[in-house]
Amino acid sequence: MTNDERHSLSLLNTHTHSHYSTHTLTLITQHTLSLMIGQQIVYDTLERLNIDYTYTEHPAADTIEIGRQYWGNLPGTHCKNLFFRNHKGNRHYLVLIQADQTLDVHLLEHRLHQGRLTFASPERMMRYLGLRPGSVSPFGLMNDTEHHVHVFLDQDLRRYTHLSFHPNDSRASLNLRFDDFMRYLDSTGNTYEWVDMTCTPTPTH
Repeated sequence: MTNDERHSLSLLNTHTHSHYSTHTLTLITQHTLSLMIGQQIVYDTLERLNIDYTYTEHPAADTIEIGRQYWGNLPGTHCKNLFFRNHKGNRHYLVLIQADQTLDVHLLEHRLHQGRLTFASPERMMRYLGLRPGSVSPFGLMNDTEHHVHVFLDQDLRRYTHLSFHPNDSRASLNLRFDDFMRYLDSTGNTYEWVDMTCTPTPTH
């Protein structure tokens, strides 16, 4: 890495409240962007969709408890992303809830009407999302080329202006506007629905 690239990446890491994309960055070269932590497909997809984001680099945050140390200054909320399989193992679900929300799996089963749910194994996570435990993110849907995974989103997330997720690597976080996240989700081709955790789910997509 050249000195200019080190300086550019330093600017990116310290100015975490400004929204960046390859359309708005002038000091950072494409090579420097490739040095950002996370799967390259994430940054390529956000660039293609013209979605701006805030990039924050931090030590591995494989749990919400660890991540809270680094998300405090970001607008909106970080999301807790949980990957489940059904009893037969032929359907898989990505569940997005607010980071501080406690989830009762039995209650979730009642709300989603998908039968008995269990957490999917690391092998299934890699097969369907291309991710390892601790880095689960809706950006993993980019690796689900067959659109196998169905997504459930907690209605509570609608009240936030921004949402944060790992870029498929727990050593960084991307913060983006809620509307831009929904544009991304629509672009994946995966089915999804909003769920009020206090009532039955209502399909919207």
